[in-house]
Amino acid sequence: MPVKIRLSRQGRKKKPFYHIVITDSRAPRDGKFIERVGSYNPNTNPATIELNFDSALNWLQKGAQPSDTCRAILSYRGVMYKNHLLNGVKKGAFSEEEAEKRFQTWMKEKEDKIQTKKDGLSKAAEDESKKRFEAESKVKEKRAEAIALRNSELAEEAVKAASEKANEGKEVIAETEEIKEEEAGTKTEEKGEEVKAEEAAPVEIKEEVKVEEVKVEEAASAEASTEEKLEEKKAAPVEAVKEKEVKAKKEKVPVEEVKEEPKKEQAKEPKAGDEEKTK
Repeated sequence: MPVKIRLSRQGRKKKPFYHIVITDSRAPRDGKFIERVGSYNPNTNPATIELNFDSALNWLQKGAQPSDTCRAILSYRGVMYKNHLLNGVKKGAFSEEEAEKRFQTWMKEKEDKIQTKKDGLSKAAEDESKKRFEAESKVKEKRAEAIALRNSELAEEAVKAASEKANEGKEVIAETEEIKEEEAGTKTEEKGEEVKAEEAAPVEIKEEVKVEEVKVEEAASAEASTEEKLEEKKAAPVEAVKEKEVKAKKEKVPVEEVKEEPKKEQAKEPKAGDEEKTK
């Protein structure tokens, strides 16, 4: 039965997390396994690797074949190099002490490299944070300057507005005083005019009485004239008849024709004999 050292996927979508397992090559990827020897998390920098060194080395000595990713992980942790040294000891190339010495020097160098990488990453993160802090501080300084300028402008505007209001108040006070003076002058003038009017009142009353008397006389004369006109109207027909008789004599016109109109007027007036007949 071929045995393999490979990864079994765990975790959620876009956040994978792997188990390093010893399993049958015919088994599914996330199926049953013989033994779990570690874990691998690629989401961190550098990647987090937890490994049972002795168990992984034992399975390599037994002939388990690692996948490409697992080979890189085992090489990174020094399992593959230790297996190589043990194979050299078996062949008699060097002793176990020499193999252990070589392995320890290699592990020290590897740890130093890993530590320098971690230090470089932390320093880069610190530099990045410092740059961000400086940029933010510059932005804050600019904002503070802008706010200070704005506040100074607002203060100047407030001072100007206060001075303008004070000037307006003074102008209003001066205008009110002028108006009061004018009102006082007009009141004195009105009082003088009232006094003059009171003095001139008797004369006006006399004139009004005279005007009323004249009006009464005119009314009486008008009534007399109307009466005269009525009398003239009544006398007008008789005079007209006389004038016609005179014209008829001159022209030799019969008197009967001339007297037709007064007869008609007399016919309008009822006689005493007619009244008795009607009765």
